[in-house]
Amino acid sequence: MNNNPTIEGIYEVCIGITEPLPMIQYWQQFGYRIGKTGELTSPTVNNLYGVNSNLRSIRLDHQNADHGLIRLMVWEKPINQGLEMTSMKVLGNRWATTLTTDVLNILNHVEDGKLAGLPIKYTFPQWEIIYKTDKGRPFFDPAVGVREMMLLQPLTRQVLFERFNYTVPEYGKIDRASTLKTSQVTHAGMIVQDDSKKSLQFYEDVLGLLRSRDNSETSYESSQAARQIFELQPGEKFTVTTFDDPRSSTNWQEARSGRMYIIRFPEKIKLQSGFDKSQPGCLGMSLYTYRVNNIKYYFDRIKNSTVTQITDIVNNEFGEQSFSFVAPDGYLWNLVSK
Repeated sequence: MNNNPTIEGIYEVCIGITEPLPMIQYWQQFGYRIGKTGELTSPTVNNLYGVNSNLRSIRLDHQNADHGLIRLMVWEKPINQGLEMTSMKVLGNRWATTLTTDVLNILNHVEDGKLAGLPIKYTFPQWEIIYKTDKGRPFFDPAVGVREMMLLQPLTRQVLFERFNYTVPEYGKIDRASTLKTSQVTHAGMIVQDDSKKSLQFYEDVLGLLRSRDNSETSYESSQAARQIFELQPGEKFTVTTFDDPRSSTNWQEARSGRMYIIRFPEKIKLQSGFDKSQPGCLGMSLYTYRVNNIKYYFDRIKNSTVTQITDIVNNEFGEQSFSFVAPDGYLWNLVSK
């Protein structure tokens, strides 16, 4: 890849909806606000996203963040209801992770929502030690780790985490004025099965992302949070590979948010496929975008790779040059010109 990186971290998590107001109000509690809006008619939507429907979109900004934004895609004729409350342990799954300074406050709202009869699935905020630091003495030295919880609702799939006794300055910027005291989306996730790991190469070699963590193993026995979030059974495990903005660092204290988490389950585990429920035109979290300089350069690189269903470069609903493709792991992506 060239030495002048022109791709950034995950730019947007896109959510298919039919009614914008409730979703705008929901994300406002996390510090988001209305940014650009735009629309496209069915023929152009078909060219860019492969969906036979008119589309109106609203980009939600978060403070001055240049990544981790939300795009609400209002479909006139959605294809299906999306993943809804499906398990996190399906191929094609997409979710957004956010940093908070008060995970218990979010849990309070979640439990109130449950009592009010809202359709919600969640896990209790489990204690996790993410980064290996010198183990201190309990009750005497600071406890260094995170509390992490999952929150599934019909249109949103979220993981929320709170840090204790450590900082990563460039990894998530909290909006302290927001109701739920949260950052922009710090990382987005995907579930794949590929024992050969060949599909991972695309993100590094073709897109030029920084592989910041590789083959980090998580098992039923090692992680209470992962056991609950991904419904691991005794003896089951997965490996995590992460890809970052090229300006980021493999030193975790200097990492930038905008990370993509790829969770790889061994092929011997039988996973359901949810790809048909998590692509443009579906309701819920159904697309991720990257923003690039020199979109033609990326178009040519991607066209000469092993992707499928690459579209032409056309103007998207915000008037930005854009194209879509299906990566070797089966996930549909969209690139947006800066």
